[in-house]
Amino acid sequence: MATKPTFVLVPGSFSKPEFYDNIVELIRTKGYEIQVVAIVTVGKKPGMPPSMYDDAAVISEAVTKYADEGKDVVLLAHSYGGIPITESMKDVSKTNREKAGEKGGVVRLGYMTCLVPSVGMSAGALIASANAPATENFEGWLHIQSAEVAAAIVFNDLPLEDGVTLANKFSQHSGVSFDNELTYAGYNDVPVSYLFCENDKCVPVEVQQKGIENIEASSGNKVEVTKISTDHCPMVGKPDLVVDWIVGLSGK
Repeated sequence: MATKPTFVLVPGSFSKPEFYDNIVELIRTKGYEIQVVAIVTVGKKPGMPPSMYDDAAVISEAVTKYADEGKDVVLLAHSYGGIPITESMKDVSKTNREKAGEKGGVVRLGYMTCLVPSVGMSAGALIASANAPATENFEGWLHIQSAEVAAAIVFNDLPLEDGVTLANKFSQHSGVSFDNELTYAGYNDVPVSYLFCENDKCVPVEVQQKGIENIEASSGNKVEVTKISTDHCPMVGKPDLVVDWIVGLSGK
């Protein structure tokens, strides 16, 4: 890339943007523009719980703002966020925008220990073979049942007490979003990088590997994989590794 891209980061399930503040500040100190999108499936709201497609629309809106300024965007996601960023690509990939006579757009996808389905699959189908913390459904919104259990699964690199403190900050998440199937293989449109977390107990290595295989089978292209020995949330325990990976994508 001739100029620095803008990074747009999409959180995982149950997670608000501030969960990523530490890496955002580090990336900004390196001279990069970055925005964390507040997905609408996180945080209970009045009315019907939003869908994964609603998240994709919000992501598309955020990326389009930068694309309309002629900027190249590297679209990043963590965990559940891998699904709506993939879905959003039909509107925001630079390739598709150029076909429509528009400038700017997404030039690379970066998945951080993400769920990445094939078209026709949902997050729920992938979670069935993962190890996500148990939840309870109240009026269509999922709640983490036990902060202690969640900490042992999601923040297993940290002392349990620290993990529990973080797990207690998780919000609610729309249940229906986990049933919404991917309709667009956005990873076919641009090069793809994947941050593979080898100690992840929430999205285990076999689920991460399956996501990579889904991308490669659909796109016909190899995924650039970077492996690190961290849990599901490396931006908490080892933020420098995540920042190095993200910033490194700017030169590809």
